Amino acid sequence: MPDDLVWGTLSDLPLLTYHEKDAGPYFTSAIYLAKEPDTGVPNLSFHRSMYVSDTEIRARLGSSHDLAKYQKRAESRNECLEAALLIGTSPEVFLAACSSLPYEGNELEVAAQLSGAPVRMRPCRQIDLMVPADTEIVVEGRFLPNTKRPEGPFGEFMGNYVPVGDNHVFEVLDVSWRKGAYFHALTCGSNEDLRPLEAMTAARVYQHVSRVIPGVIDVCCRPNCMISIIKIKKQYAGHGKQALLAALGSNMDYNKVCIAVDEDVDIYNLDDVMWAYMTRGPADKRAFILNDIPGFYRDEKKDHWGRLAIDATMPWGREEEFERKRIPGQGQIDLSEYLNSN
Repeated sequence: MPDDLVWGTLSDLPLLTYHEKDAGPYFTSAIYLAKEPDTGVPNLSFHRSMYVSDTEIRARLGSSHDLAKYQKRAESRNECLEAALLIGTSPEVFLAACSSLPYEGNELEVAAQLSGAPVRMRPCRQIDLMVPADTEIVVEGRFLPNTKRPEGPFGEFMGNYVPVGDNHVFEVLDVSWRKGAYFHALTCGSNEDLRPLEAMTAARVYQHVSRVIPGVIDVCCRPNCMISIIKIKKQYAGHGKQALLAALGSNMDYNKVCIAVDEDVDIYNLDDVMWAYMTRGPADKRAFILNDIPGFYRDEKKDHWGRLAIDATMPWGREEEFERKRIPGQGQIDLSEYLNSN
C-alpha cells in the first residue's frame, strides 16, 4: 500500500452537480474496474454514477457493456460484484477505458501497450482487487444483487436529460486518495468527453472494416461518435458501398451515420466531407437508409434506430473528371513570413 494515501468519505470530495435539472452530484469521468466473475479478467469502463450518500452510489450499467454482464453473472449466484471507482487515472488508463474490446479483452493490457510498460498496481483495502497505483482517488465497493433504485434525471452527452430510471446500487466500502490529489471531472457531451470516445470508436471501426475490405486508409468519428467517416483508396466499382456496409456492422451502439470518401478528402474536416458528397455525384442515388435497425442501447423508444449510409466517393472510372483543383505552391506558404508579430 502506498505511503501517501489518505482515507475519508465521498462527501470529502468536490462533488459536482452539472446541469440545472440533474438529480444531484454525479461522477462523470470515473472509471469502474471489476473482474469477470469466472476468469478474473479485469475490465475498465465508464458509467454515469449518481452520489446518494457516503455509502451509496447509483450507476447506469448499459446492458451491452461488460460490467453489466459481470454484474448479471454475479447476481445469478446472488453474489455482490466487487468493483473500484477510479477518479483521476493516467491518460493511458483513461483511453483504454474508452475502448470497446471483446468480452475476454483486458483494458489494462491496452493501457500498458499505450504507455509502453506494465501498469503499476496496488491492492485495495476492503475488496479483492488491484487498482492502478497512480490513481488519484479510489472508491472501493460492491454492486448489490437484485437491487435497483431510482437514478436521474441527468444531462447526458446527446444534449438532453435522460429520465429517472431504476439502476444498479453500488455500496461504498472505502474511499482513499493520494496526498495533494486532483479531482478529475468533465461535462458530458463536451470535447473532453467526446474526443477520446471518438478516437477509440474510430479504431474499432478501422480494425473491423480493414479486415474485410481492401484499401481502407483511415477512419474518423467526428464531430460526434455516432458518425463514422471512412477514407478509402477506391479499387473497383461499388467499393465505397462495401466499406459502408462493413462499417455499419462494426459497432451497433454508435454507427448511426456512415460516410465513405476518397483518399483526397480530409475526413477530419466535415466541410470537406460534405463537399465530396455534394459535388461527386447525385445526392439521391448515393445515400441509402436502413430502417428498423437497433441502435444506441439506451433507447427504449427507438429514437436512435435506423442507419444512414452515404457513398461520397467519385464514380468509378471517371476520376479525371473529379480531380481537385490545386494552387501551385500553396502548401509551401509560410504566413509567418508575411505577418508582423509586433
